[in-house]
Amino acid sequence: MLIDQLFNGLSVGSILLLIAIGLAITFGLMGVINMAHGELMMVGAYTTYVIQQIFAHHAPQSAGMYFVIAIPSSFLIAALFGWGLEKSLIRHLYHRPLDSLLATWGISLILQQTARLIFGAPNVAVVPPSWLDGGIRLFGAVFPYKRLFILCLVLAIVFFLYMYLTRTRAGRRIQAVTMNRPMAACLGIATQKVDAYSFAIGSGLAGVAGCALTLLGPIGPTIGTYYIVDAFMVVILGGVGKLAGTLLGAFGLGLISTFVEYSTSATIAKVIVFVLIIAFLQWKPSGLLSLRTRSLD
Repeated sequence: MLIDQLFNGLSVGSILLLIAIGLAITFGLMGVINMAHGELMMVGAYTTYVIQQIFAHHAPQSAGMYFVIAIPSSFLIAALFGWGLEKSLIRHLYHRPLDSLLATWGISLILQQTARLIFGAPNVAVVPPSWLDGGIRLFGAVFPYKRLFILCLVLAIVFFLYMYLTRTRAGRRIQAVTMNRPMAACLGIATQKVDAYSFAIGSGLAGVAGCALTLLGPIGPTIGTYYIVDAFMVVILGGVGKLAGTLLGAFGLGLISTFVEYSTSATIAKVIVFVLIIAFLQWKPSGLLSLRTRSLD
């Protein structure tokens, strides 16, 4: 049915947006190709798993509420990882894109091996809370509560992130540095400090994405590698540094992928979507929405 395919497309798009939105901040602000973004998602997913185990052993009567605690915990722990990564490594590799790519790729491998040592190589299951079981039946279609929850979570994050970037002093500093870093520095903005907390925010959002992915299936050390390419694809398609472009790119890609896959197969759909994106970027290299800048060059 058309309604089923539309909902599936929106559901896929919401997942892509949740994964890519943190990357859009760091990639758009600093131009750093962070190949460890997927592993920051993995940190959030395993944080959710650990919190579930703690509730199951120490508070079984409240086991269904573990997910409410897991969402902010995943954000905080992944943000701390990101802040430490920026302080210790990435800030020394600005304006060196190939070096930053290789360094963050190495970090991703280290984090994967660390996860294998701590949790083991096999995937582990996170049991969704009971209040997310079932779904709503409307217009002859069933809308699962899990997918609806992820969609609402994504919309809430986009709203609060928009308010943060446009209504707070720290958010305006992020926008200023994104538009023109040298001029922002001349006006007294501590650009290195902006980079640090922006990278922490982007990493925290990746942790929330990992937390949400536990609702859809088991998690493992390589969970991030399945999504990192799609995340970069969404950011580039939407326009680097544009939150609205990332939103349009994610939902557009989700809808196109779903409808193409419905009429062909998953493999052929992937190929067709890649070809369409390449053709679109040949026509409009800056993406759906280009960033307005005050730079003179």
